[in-house]
Amino acid sequence: QGKSQASSCIVTYAAKSRMSGVRTGITTSKKIGCAVERNRAKRVIRAAFSLLEGRINGNYDIVFVARTKTSKVKMQQVYEQMEQHLKALGVID
Repeated sequence: QGKSQASSCIVTYAAKSRMSGVRTGITTSKKIGCAVERNRAKRVIRAAFSLLEGRINGNYDIVFVARTKTSKVKMQQVYEQMEQHLKALGVID
């Protein structure tokens, strides 16, 4: 029922929701590295999403999956890829 987009840094899943507002989830696997790298990947994704959160139209459930490269790149690169994903999925304009 949902749709997905993938790139080198993140994978984004989005589905329409009946609940009001936007629910988000971030997941990282042990393949990414130790706890420090997994936590950095989550922080980078959270920071990028906070810049896009106000532009979301409607009610969605969104899940971001970190990839190995996520903990090694700047937040700006994750932001750009996340913005492309959300536009392609129709979540933002």
